[in-house]
Amino acid sequence: MSRIRDTFVDLKHAGCGGFIPFITAGDPDLATTERLLVELAAAGADIVELGVPFSDPVADGEVIQRASERALRKGTTLSDALECVSNAKEHIDVPIVLFSYLNPLLKFGRDRLAEEARRAGIDAVLITDLIPEEAGPWITAFREHKMDLIFLVAPTTSDERLARIAQQTSGFIYAVSRTGVTGTRNEMPRDAESLVKRVRAVSDLPVAVGFGISTPEQVSQVWRFADAAVIGSALVRQIEKLAGSPELVDRIGEFARSFLKSKQICQTTGS
Repeated sequence: MSRIRDTFVDLKHAGCGGFIPFITAGDPDLATTERLLVELAAAGADIVELGVPFSDPVADGEVIQRASERALRKGTTLSDALECVSNAKEHIDVPIVLFSYLNPLLKFGRDRLAEEARRAGIDAVLITDLIPEEAGPWITAFREHKMDLIFLVAPTTSDERLARIAQQTSGFIYAVSRTGVTGTRNEMPRDAESLVKRVRAVSDLPVAVGFGISTPEQVSQVWRFADAAVIGSALVRQIEKLAGSPELVDRIGEFARSFLKSKQICQTTGS
């Protein structure tokens, strides 16, 4: 069993939903990224997603696109992201998912990535645009290094394709709450709960819901039907607002904790 599955087992035993924040490597800079990884773990993150900045994202909304642009202007690379994780892992033990598009990983090299990501302390890789039909060599490479490969599913994913993805995914399944790109939304899409039910019908893997989750209330809603909530754009927007502030890391920690009030209750009752 992977460390990510272990995390979800512990959450289930405690009767809690998981909290998975997302940040972009190199935004606003690499030193701050390392500090943010440590701070998010201290704030109560169960898993952290670290995005590899990419110049041509197709699933990211404007907030995360701008974060990638800022990081790329400073020359942030995949190697830099791995080094951030390696440095942060000296202080934390929270599982980390490397979140990337396929092109940067292809340029880096599949086997090299598997080896260096594991050495850095990466627990899983999520490749947004890797299709199941071409995933075999990637699955093999990562599993040989005891890492999970996580796939996205969306409300538009057919039942047949959903079953295929469920067979190839390990760690957890990332359910996109709605069609379209990332970004904050005022209401939780109805498609999200329906999609999670469809995933449950073909897999016993934990399900995390992301895209558009931006308030503590929405996180609590997700926890009622899924195993974890992913907070991306709302967090990255706060990093953008606080750029240049010496209080950025502390303020982001406070912001992350604001999503966890109901979780603190469940941890008390679960223990």
